[in-house]
Amino acid sequence: MKRFLGIVVALLIVGVAAYFWLNRTDASEGTAPVIVGAPAAADVLARGEYLTKAADCTACHTVPGSGKHFAGGVAFRLPFGTIYSSNITADADTGIGSWSDDDFVRAVREGIRKDGKRLYPAFPYTSYTQLSRPDVLAIKAYLSSLPKISQSTRPNDLGFPFNQRWAMGFWNAAFFKSQRFVADPSKSPQWNSGQYLATALGHCAECHTPRDVGFGLERRNELAGETLQGWRAYNITSDTAHGIGAWSDSDIASYLATGHADGRGSASGPMGEVVENSLQYLKPEDTAALVVYLRSVPAREGSDPISIDAHAAPVLASTDTAPGGDRTDANSAGLKLFEGACASCHQWNGKGQQTPYASLLGSRGVNDVSGTNVTQVILQGSKMRIDEHDVFMPAFAKAYSDTEVSTLANYVIAHFGNKVETVTPDVVAKRRQL
Repeated sequence: MKRFLGIVVALLIVGVAAYFWLNRTDASEGTAPVIVGAPAAADVLARGEYLTKAADCTACHTVPGSGKHFAGGVAFRLPFGTIYSSNITADADTGIGSWSDDDFVRAVREGIRKDGKRLYPAFPYTSYTQLSRPDVLAIKAYLSSLPKISQSTRPNDLGFPFNQRWAMGFWNAAFFKSQRFVADPSKSPQWNSGQYLATALGHCAECHTPRDVGFGLERRNELAGETLQGWRAYNITSDTAHGIGAWSDSDIASYLATGHADGRGSASGPMGEVVENSLQYLKPEDTAALVVYLRSVPAREGSDPISIDAHAAPVLASTDTAPGGDRTDANSAGLKLFEGACASCHQWNGKGQQTPYASLLGSRGVNDVSGTNVTQVILQGSKMRIDEHDVFMPAFAKAYSDTEVSTLANYVIAHFGNKVETVTPDVVAKRRQL
């Protein structure tokens, strides 16, 4: 019995030691590259504003249409419950107004709040851990210069055991490593800047990389695409068939800066928010650095690849005003729905009328047989404000039944992607709840 107890005690000691070792903090500062378009460090508020936008803080901490910038309350619906973003204004009681510089840096880079409780990885500290201390503090300075808003953070809706914050220490031990960005001396300054923008500030992997059963990022499939909160974040590796390897530099730059690339599609959903709140504000030289880095990401097909038919036969047989070339077993109900609500903007040949954002030919959405983003954009619509201009598509969730949405989505996939469609009313019903 004594021997057994001794073994148990020894295992506990080893376990505790391993827990604290794996959760240790990296105090180093690395070698953060120069963000060419960001104002100099001496102009801390202007630099902080630029970095705050590059880090896309608005999308997660501002409820759209509320007017309460950075006051939190945005819902993140995850497989294990719903998490609400926190107030990061300078309000002393409900925001970060009483936080010291060290408190803020630890929260951003280590995922630990001022009160010592751990944050959930819906907040991307797993990427922000690479940020330099001066950059984090520039963000804090900018946030502190904005109006204070008193708004308590809404309690998360998580069941046991996910509502136990202390257990996040075990998750961190398995999936998180505290580390600063270290520039690669074998790469150009532009490449290093692009990597810092993509991995640390822009945290692209948090949406575009698949997650495993433990909700950790699958690094072997980094940037190969994932479905998150009902929307599909596409493959952005250099794979020429399923990623963006076949896109030109100008295609990628245009999509990042405006949310649209001719013949490639338009951003919507969460990606539309990223373009609206973050990417459109990058200086052209920083957008170019992102392009250089993305070009270097190893090609990965991903677990659910999308094959693009940029010359779909039904579309090529159609005119602006009339369809042609649909299969003999064509979805007539879907055709009528498209004719009544969609054709006037998107046109039968997919070129889009009045705005290029309405073009469909060549987009990954209409080539995805699961119809994930097509379904969501029919249900939720799309809205972006780019360079003082609104890009808008109305939502049809209240106008159409689940059967009608699935029928329309299947027609769009068949006509514009030349694919065999798979969207069912049950699938639409589930997506409607996301």
